[in-house]
Amino acid sequence: MNKITLHEGDLPKDLDLGSVIAVDTEAMGLNPVRDALCVVQISAGDGTAHVVQLERSFDCPNLKAMMADPKVLKIFHFARFDVAMMQKWLGITCAPIWCTKIASKLARTYTDRHGLKDVTREIVGASMDKSQQSSDWGAVELTDLQLQYAASDVLYLHEIRQGLLKMLEREGRVDLANACFKFLPVRAELDLKGWESNDIFAHS
Repeated sequence: MNKITLHEGDLPKDLDLGSVIAVDTEAMGLNPVRDALCVVQISAGDGTAHVVQLERSFDCPNLKAMMADPKVLKIFHFARFDVAMMQKWLGITCAPIWCTKIASKLARTYTDRHGLKDVTREIVGASMDKSQQSSDWGAVELTDLQLQYAASDVLYLHEIRQGLLKMLEREGRVDLANACFKFLPVRAELDLKGWESNDIFAHS
């Protein structure tokens, strides 16, 4: 049975989730410059999701310390967005990172379906309900459906990482994936500074 623990404003100071955590965020929209970060959800891969409902002051030193801790690996799906959100609203550089979406694109080259719902179905064999994705995450009180949705986005990431890592090893692309993950904070900074749709590596 999965467990969801809601924290208001910040994580408890003495919360130890280990050295590898799954992380996701919810915001008022998809523009990290305009749309405020509202929720950060975390799981240690033990069936428990810790959902942090942020206050707009973003006074959350314990959460910030965990996200910036170089000894804690953070697993995301589409880390580019979440890392940019944390740079903008929490003022931190989130690292080190492991992104299951990048890993999927490098390993699952037989498909163009790399969304979390599709990857979860193939790697874990679980179905996800994404109906709460576009809901009001800035509400004073989150609904049970919102909390369940937020939790589902992190509960499978450890298992997905293990499955994708085996595929990357088989295809000889682990080093390439790690280089991409290391670059993600720079990619997020480019997004925040106006190069979100301009490929600076292109010829023209």
